[in-house]
Amino acid sequence: MKTLLLTSLSLLLFSTSISANYERNKAMPVEKVLFGTIVSIRNINQEELVEDKSKGWRTFGGALIGGVIGNQFGSGRGRDVSTVLGAIIGSSTVKNNNSNKKITVHLVELMVEVDCTEQRCSQFMVIQDYDQHMLFHNQDAVRMVYLANGTVRIDKQH
Repeated sequence: MKTLLLTSLSLLLFSTSISANYERNKAMPVEKVLFGTIVSIRNINQEELVEDKSKGWRTFGGALIGGVIGNQFGSGRGRDVSTVLGAIIGSSTVKNNNSNKKITVHLVELMVEVDCTEQRCSQFMVIQDYDQHMLFHNQDAVRMVYLANGTVRIDKQH
């Protein structure tokens, strides 16, 4: 019982989490803010492969279980051989089981034209996480916020 609880707790602690660079409800220093207009918008769906971080432990567990099962057969040297074969078969069975997952990440590509001065306009392309609560349209007035951590965030002017 303790082993099961400890194993479950460790898997919970080491499980992978997916998060964007932009965190909500957190104050971040701002380096600069530019104001502009949306020129084009493109929604992007990107598939990413998320590798299972506990694969090594599963391989070890498969070897352990295979070794225990193999130890049930034979006697003397035959038992030793069946234990080793059971461990090899158990680890390879778990290792060959592809437990990687594909996730779809929703992004939005925004082309922003920033304040035109003296017949010269600057355009910037920013790709950021899709936010269903902040939908952009052509000619929307936006601000481009440069954060101190090196990221850029586009949001609507209000």
